[in-house]
Amino acid sequence: MVPFDALPDSARIWVFASERPLLGASADTLLAAVDQFLSEWKAHGVPLRCGREWRDGRFLAVGVDVTAENASGCSIDGLFRTLQQLEKTIGSRLVGGGRVFYRTKSGIETATLEEFSERVKRGDVALETPVFDISLTDAANWRTRFEQPAGRSWTARFF
Repeated sequence: MVPFDALPDSARIWVFASERPLLGASADTLLAAVDQFLSEWKAHGVPLRCGREWRDGRFLAVGVDVTAENASGCSIDGLFRTLQQLEKTIGSRLVGGGRVFYRTKSGIETATLEEFSERVKRGDVALETPVFDISLTDAANWRTRFEQPAGRSWTARFF
């Protein structure tokens, strides 16, 4: 395991988002379990050069340096199983899509696609509202495009 910043821009990433803010003991439990998993993460018996980053008490990015070794399907499944098991402990869903995360004056909000569309129609979400793209798959985009104004992101179609 290496610091996330040490991973190259080409690193393959998976982004997980918590439905609710994870602070204190919940965040500590999550990150300790993820760190333990990553320290032993292997693909076909070969240790993976990997790291993780935690942002805004909501977003976990796990990255693998594919120039060193690629994660296999089984190793990726192991990561997802570990996080699904942690969901019960931390009291928040991390795995699964269909949600939009965006920033308001009061913090980070989450909505289903339908709810987000309705909020746009009501004017609760504007073109400038920062939204998060949890579908990113490489470290370069995580570093530069993860949070963008709604009008310049994947959510532009709702306007």
